[in-house]
Amino acid sequence: MISRRDAAIALDVPMEMAQRHGLPKWMTEAELGKILDNPPPWLVQSRANRTGKRPVWVHLECAVCGYEEAARPKKWWPEFTYVVCAHHDPADVPPLRQGYVRSEFDSVGTRFVGIADVAGQD
Repeated sequence: MISRRDAAIALDVPMEMAQRHGLPKWMTEAELGKILDNPPPWLVQSRANRTGKRPVWVHLECAVCGYEEAARPKKWWPEFTYVVCAHHDPADVPPLRQGYVRSEFDSVGTRFVGIADVAGQD
């Protein structure tokens, strides 16, 4: 069985849209496959309306332990170099490359800190 959230991720639509268009809380892989193979009009329209600027879902994976989750990206998220679980020691994070400046962003997904390394200004 697949949850509505996992179906929304597979269909690349927001949870709200999946619920609004009647996707059940749980469905079989065969039911999801039918939707993917023969998308309903609302899904076709949703895909046609995409601007391609920001994805509906992003895959987050901890650079330290490999924990993974899918999340809806926020407008304030920069391009992250790494994401790491908030409980990891800073010494566990991959080291900063010479000539780069590091910024950290809390509250990425359910448990991550986003790390953005950018080339420093000379």
